[in-house]
This record gives sequence, structure tokens and C-alpha cells, in this order.
Amino acid sequence: MPATHCPAGSVPSLPVAGAHADMQRLAAFIQARAGQLDAITVTLDSHQRFDIAHPGFWQQADGGAVAPFTPITAAQVRAGQFTPRNPAALPRTLAYLDALEAQGRYTLMVWPVHCEVGSWGHGIHADVLAACGDWQLQRQRAVRNVFKGTNPWTEHYSAIEAEVPDADDASTALNTALLLSLGQADVLLIAGEASSHCVRSTTEHIVLHLPRLVPGWQASRIVLLTDGMSPVGGFEAQHRAFLDAMRAAGAQLKNMNEMGL
Repeated sequence: MPATHCPAGSVPSLPVAGAHADMQRLAAFIQARAGQLDAITVTLDSHQRFDIAHPGFWQQADGGAVAPFTPITAAQVRAGQFTPRNPAALPRTLAYLDALEAQGRYTLMVWPVHCEVGSWGHGIHADVLAACGDWQLQRQRAVRNVFKGTNPWTEHYSAIEAEVPDADDASTALNTALLLSLGQADVLLIAGEASSHCVRSTTEHIVLHLPRLVPGWQASRIVLLTDGMSPVGGFEAQHRAFLDAMRAAGAQLKNMNEMGL
């Protein structure tokens, strides 16, 4: 879940304060501990401009644009406050919102267009990419890249499964192969952006599903590298709640310099 390093002259569409420094620390950690890291998995949000969580999908009752960072509920759509720009999408949209809200995890959020496939924002922070490249040559093995979020009809915060899996799209279903791979780790280090959303959701799904797939697996194998993650601005409470919940579940919370690998 590494963040992208913004090139000179570019402005990130969904900035996370602290992400650049987080990723510089993570890159240095990978470089320093390359011989002790047996596997690296990188997850990449991979969105299109047309997406149920992007502004261009939606309009207000008067046809006006919907601003980024607008939460939308099924009740608001039924009341006509917000509607899909394509009227034919209304039944599928309502079905999605109903299923999402029934889980009680998230309300749909309209985000700025971000991590658009083919854009610089879809990439990996330059320092982390370089560190992973050096690791690959030193260890003679490839990084595992996991692409998530290409389906425009469901949010996909977690690398493990979409918030509401699409029965016709296997990429949104529970990624059992990834879980089993992660379950082999004696110590599973987790860092990235953002701790309020993608890191949080992925880690929660790991803790939820791995004990069922790997007998004897416990959340105590997880180490959250807390100086390698930051929340989306305005979602600091979700960041703190995530760390508290994972600590209660048995996960370890450490800074990178505390790791005695």
C-alpha cells in the first residue's frame, strides 16, 4: 500500500499528510533489512475515472456536480438528493448502497479521482520502488504486486476483498491465494497509506479471515509499522480506532527502529 511520490509540478488529488516521510522511512527500512525480508507484497489502488466513488458518477437533484468528500447514503438516493448521472444505473447503485450499509463498515464516500490507471498517482513512491528493486536483485525473487479497485461498481479499500464483491468479477472476491501467502509469514509487517482506509481495511480482513484458513494463525504475527502509515485528513479518529482495535486483537504496534529482525 505504498503511497506515490508526487513529481515536481504535480499536485496530488488525494493527499495524505505525512505520507512522503512515511515512505522515505519505509524505503530506508527495506534497504537496511533486505536480507531479512523474505517476501514483499505491494498493493496498488487501480481506479478508473468512471467509478461509483468518484464525482463524475453522481449528480445532485438539480443536475449539479457532487463535490469530493461527499458521503452518500441509500436514503439520500431514494429521496432524490443524489442520483447517478446515468439513470439506468439507479437500480444497481441502490442495491450496492444497501449491501454496503448493511455491513456497517463504511458509508459510500465520493473521493477525488485518484490512483487512475495510467496516471503517476497509480504508481509506487519512487524511493520505495527503488528499494524494492534492489531487494529483488539481492534476494533474486520478485515483489508480489496486487492490483485492486478496477471494478467501478464497488469500493475496494481492502486488498483482500472488495467492500461488496461483484459475483461477475473474480477480482473483487476474497483473495484466498494472497491470504494463504501472507499466512506463511512468521512476522507480517504492514505499512502504507492510508491507515484510516486501505491499510485499515486490509488488516481487518487479514485478522478476520486468516485464522479460518491457517490453523493456529494469530494476529500476534502482525506488526503495524506505525511510522510508516498516516490517515487521510479528517479521518484521524478512524486511524486511532484502527490501531486500538488491532492492539486489542493481539497485533503489535512498533516504529521501524524498534524492529529487531
